[in-house]
Amino acid sequence: MTPTLSTNQMYSNTTLASEPAAKPSLVADKISKSFESGLINIQILTDLSIAIMPSELTLIAGPSGCGKSTLLSILSGLQFPDQGQVWALDQELSRASRRELEQFRLHHTGFVFQGFNLFPALTACEQIELPLSYLGLSKKECRERALQALHEVGMGHRVDQRPAALSGGEKQRVAIARALAKRPQFLFADEPTSALDAASGQTIINILRRIAHAHGSTVLCVSHDHRLIQHADRVLEMEDGVINRDWRASSRTQSHHLPPVPTQEHAV
Repeated sequence: MTPTLSTNQMYSNTTLASEPAAKPSLVADKISKSFESGLINIQILTDLSIAIMPSELTLIAGPSGCGKSTLLSILSGLQFPDQGQVWALDQELSRASRRELEQFRLHHTGFVFQGFNLFPALTACEQIELPLSYLGLSKKECRERALQALHEVGMGHRVDQRPAALSGGEKQRVAIARALAKRPQFLFADEPTSALDAASGQTIINILRRIAHAHGSTVLCVSHDHRLIQHADRVLEMEDGVINRDWRASSRTQSHHLPPVPTQEHAV
């Protein structure tokens, strides 16, 4: 039987791009994943190892079909790898039960998707209050957290607006606020800027980076939008199910140089 590795043991065996001396919050060790399509077996990920650090925005970049969304799903506990191990907060997700994974995602993760996934009938504030109620919070605390999160992403002036009255960039900021209000250790974003124009996309990626730096969260984003690369702390370039390049952005893009989040006068 293959021995189970601890997070620290796996971290010592992964190759990182000039990582700071800190313990990773998320580790994958030699994971592989394939899918059946008729009689054909399609290999998506091949023997991939990576360690993701807290308090920074890591961007997984690559063309469509390279495996980046599958990797994100496995790292976030939405899918199991065929082989290998995944650890998050010293918990092995790759051996967890479905119930344990549900609890992990509920209490420790937030998700941001390309399609926003907002309810048409709910206001911006209600979009956030609803999932918070599943955490067992009081109505008062749900409201307070929702308002705080909306203000943090520059949407404090739009709390009573429904999705039909919001622009694409504003909808995505509400979706980010919904994830942020849970106060998660992990925030996973799958193509969060693909449906947005350049200005809106830059605003979204800057907000995600602020969250990582201000809250100490592990923010992992996948995108084929190369405009986002200069705004990430770390970039993993993927192709054909493997990471070909792992590098860090220059110090000129540190968080204190990021532009302020647009508010009512400059809403995107």
